[in-house]
Amino acid sequence: MTLEEVNGQENTMDTADSVLTMCVLLLRVQSAGAALEELLIAAKKQDYLTVGVYESAKVMNVDPDSVAFCVLATDEEYECDIALQIHFTLIQAFCFDNDINVVRVNDIDRLADLVGADDSGEPKDAHCILVTSPSANPWKDPALDKLSLFCEESRSAYDWVPTITLPER
Repeated sequence: MTLEEVNGQENTMDTADSVLTMCVLLLRVQSAGAALEELLIAAKKQDYLTVGVYESAKVMNVDPDSVAFCVLATDEEYECDIALQIHFTLIQAFCFDNDINVVRVNDIDRLADLVGADDSGEPKDAHCILVTSPSANPWKDPALDKLSLFCEESRSAYDWVPTITLPER
């Protein structure tokens, strides 16, 4: 066997491994998207959601132990919003310091549909969503466990703030 033949076999193996890895990653992201949707719906029913950048910052400042999960959302329209990006950086730092799992979602409209409208019927500012849980009686949800595992696996692959794609409706 020549060196070229060995290199050719290694390239084929690397390509097959890469394709398999991408398929597994895609399934994990899809599963995480379904779990996030489940979590948000369940938390909304329990009144365990805080929606909005400023509202979330208040909760994090007053009762950081009540925060169980954080979702940051943006889309192309807001990518150049420097103030929003600064808020995201500060929220992420807070989450890291307090061992709170945080993910990004690139479909703010879909998130706004999930969390609903405010009292006036206007869609809520879904750029930041916190799932909270009372400290005295912590809320357990299987979707939260799935997302925690997803975030842990992502961090082990040096993806500190993984991006989740919500399932289509």
